Amino acid sequence: MTNDMTETRARAVLDAISSARSIATFSGGDPDFTLPDAYQVSDAVMTERVARGERVVGWKIGFTNSNIWDEYDVHAPIWGPMYDRTVRQVAAGGEISLAGLCEPRIEPEIAFRLKSAPEIGMDEAALLDCIDAVTHGFEIVQSIFPRWKFKAADTVAACALHGMYLHGELVSVEGDWAGWLEQLAAFDMELARDDVVVDRGTAGDVLGGPLSALRSMVDGMAMRPMSRALAVGDLITTGTVTRAFPVSPGERWTSRLDGLPLAGLDVRFSA
Repeated sequence: MTNDMTETRARAVLDAISSARSIATFSGGDPDFTLPDAYQVSDAVMTERVARGERVVGWKIGFTNSNIWDEYDVHAPIWGPMYDRTVRQVAAGGEISLAGLCEPRIEPEIAFRLKSAPEIGMDEAALLDCIDAVTHGFEIVQSIFPRWKFKAADTVAACALHGMYLHGELVSVEGDWAGWLEQLAAFDMELARDDVVVDRGTAGDVLGGPLSALRSMVDGMAMRPMSRALAVGDLITTGTVTRAFPVSPGERWTSRLDGLPLAGLDVRFSA
């Protein structure tokens, strides 16, 4: 793929996100559009967003839950950056606007804050040693491609479908390293809309656990490096524990965790 094509596709993504409108998939017009091509587009999008004044504050990992792979026809993890304008901490009962998002869906996830940059080949124990805090959040994903129909490369180019990440308190892992290592591989999570449970999931649904999801990204980025690497202080959200669900203004979404010392979230969405 030429540099001009990369820039053209990056501008198309940025225009679609800024105007909250759908566009045709890149793979539909170019069957040879590959994942390496898509990460080049993603990098170009990131470069432009930073030039516009946004700051990268972390990364999202998508499609780590194999239970949803067939639903979306994406069968391996992807990743992309998150920004200071798309990540925020929320208090219980907070209200968040969905304005400016294309076909938003909600995903309950576990995220890590890095105290050191992880390296390729690390196991889960070594990765936990790179983390100083854990949190639970809702990622609001969006699709600029109509009706959530796309190929894996399209999702990468479109900012890994990231809309925003809403998280609760960051809880330190200091003092109970062994306990966190065990709990992060064995917790349960419940997701509810307007007090009705819509789905449940477990740590094992996320590639065997969130630390394993982080490992997949670290190793994958080594093969497809971007111009901005993982850095100290980055918040890494590791993928949905349940299925993803459409979210609409007026709905209240809550989560409950069992097996992790993290509070669930309680968020109401508005237009």
